[in-house]
Amino acid sequence: MATVASDLSVKGIADYLREQENKSLLRFLTCGSVDDGKSTLIGRLLYDTKLIFEDQLAALERDSRKHGTAGDEIDFALLVDGLEAEREQGITIDVAYRFFATDRRKFIVADTPGHEEYTRNMATGASTADLAVVLIDARQGILRQTRRHAYIASLLGIRHIVLAVNKIDLVGYDRAVFDKIVAEFRAFAGALGFATIQPIPLSARHGDNVTRRSENTPWYQGPHLLEHLETVPVEEANREKPFRFPVQYVSRPDLDFRGFAGQVASGAVAVGDTVIVAKSGQSTRIKEIVTRDGSLDRAVEGQAVTLVLEDQLEVSRGNILVAPDDRPTVADQFQAHVIWFDANPMIPGRSYILRTETDSVETTVTALKYEVDVNTFAHLAAKALHMNGVAVCNFSARAPIAFDSYAANRVTGNFVLIDRMSNRTVGAGMIDFGLRRADNVHWQAMEVDRTARAVLKHQKAAVVWFTGLSGSGKSTVANHLEKLLHAEGRHTYMLDGDNVRHGLNKDLGFTAEDRVENIRRVAEVAKLMTDAGLIVLVSFISPFRSERQLARDLMVEGEFIEVFVDTPIEECARRDPKGLYKKAMRGELANFTGISSPYEAPENPEVHLETVGTEPDELAMRIHAVLESRMEG
Repeated sequence: MATVASDLSVKGIADYLREQENKSLLRFLTCGSVDDGKSTLIGRLLYDTKLIFEDQLAALERDSRKHGTAGDEIDFALLVDGLEAEREQGITIDVAYRFFATDRRKFIVADTPGHEEYTRNMATGASTADLAVVLIDARQGILRQTRRHAYIASLLGIRHIVLAVNKIDLVGYDRAVFDKIVAEFRAFAGALGFATIQPIPLSARHGDNVTRRSENTPWYQGPHLLEHLETVPVEEANREKPFRFPVQYVSRPDLDFRGFAGQVASGAVAVGDTVIVAKSGQSTRIKEIVTRDGSLDRAVEGQAVTLVLEDQLEVSRGNILVAPDDRPTVADQFQAHVIWFDANPMIPGRSYILRTETDSVETTVTALKYEVDVNTFAHLAAKALHMNGVAVCNFSARAPIAFDSYAANRVTGNFVLIDRMSNRTVGAGMIDFGLRRADNVHWQAMEVDRTARAVLKHQKAAVVWFTGLSGSGKSTVANHLEKLLHAEGRHTYMLDGDNVRHGLNKDLGFTAEDRVENIRRVAEVAKLMTDAGLIVLVSFISPFRSERQLARDLMVEGEFIEVFVDTPIEECARRDPKGLYKKAMRGELANFTGISSPYEAPENPEVHLETVGTEPDELAMRIHAVLESRMEG
């Protein structure tokens, strides 16, 4: 068979490269449910377009005998299923990218997994694609994962869909089956805003309607897959959008050069153009555009360059250089669509790390407005967002970020959420718009500050945060400590879990979501009390590390003392001062920490109290010693 190498032997390499540069580029992905034939389709495309090297073909034939599922025939899925686990299980796990070209166009294709647990990988592949090939097994019809992937494709800005009804050979090339699937998909996808939907009946295994018209489907008069991919309009919308340049790196190789490196996200910029620093609003001009191959007069979307400015302005990683007449939003609160990837649910009130193209900031989910049912698009009330769910949420960041809506600009409108404790990527977001209250609410400066209030009390403000299982002795030790401090003339206040639930938090239950909100409110109250110069003793189970970390981050450096009251659960159950363990063990009390709800013990507390065999006053003295050392420091 002909190969790329043989093609290059005919043409000069320089002519070939020049020809490739002038072709348009289409990025597309294959998606759909499990075993719909996504990898096989890409392998067939590469094979039929003669873009497999001879050694690759030989390796594919060997792998087909070892791992293949197509009998004596070549298993084309093995071309893109590169991981050993993928070959052994016959599934796609990671996103596999392949580049190929025809006489008319260049292509980058992403083969994405169909399993629900790898939805994050599908979203990754869709985030840069112009077109999605949604595969459907003709025998199975439209499944839940088909709907989820179509919805995510729409959410991530894809406007062109190929509805590839695969394995049409296994239903006898039945037109009625094809027409039924197409009608059902069009009815489902009508609200998703796709610009084009091209249905194609095909067999990836046998090549029907992949790169040539099939004689087995004389009733189908549309294009074959490759023909459609070569002719579908490639939108150059980003080139018409305003200039956006997220700063990825400040280059200072010596004292005479200071440049800002990054990739042009949209629009274009030329030497002499006026640009604005998004976060500060400062204006300057482009002095020079530098690349490894020399200076340019102009840079456009997609080019990686270093911009040198005429003025020495404060521009750091995370900022954006933008067009002066069309600026992005700069705000610390916004609404966004979120796709959740993690097994642990997203809970309002919980804090995460939000990362944009170049920025990183702590953020809190302030409201889960509604979850989207991917089957009906209905808006569902929800207290938490579980794995593979999609929801609309409000966010509040610790510092303003610069962004566009995702609909206006994919690069500057997207973000990922990182779990603060495990550093896992747990979600992806598409910003809808900034919230106006972000501009209307400002921190009121006070002439009498926290330091002045504490000096008047002859002490330093502090938060002593007691955490441990129910019955561990938190409140008992905290009471002994407060009596010690009171005897010394210290100004204190104690926030106890049970007492607070009679007032401030009486509307909250004991679900994971309510526990997060419980601690968030208490942490904010404790912060206000430290502003008043008080020593605040907080006695709460506070079972989750992330919420205790949130409380710590709210306080001034050095004023948060975490006390782990470490009592074995067997001892807590023996004490059982409120009879709660007995009820929990009988199944009469749901969401009870240590029994039916987890407790995440502190990893590095300032004070670790092992209570068995030690009196409460002795334990209180140990905390007092640590607190006194902080007061003297």
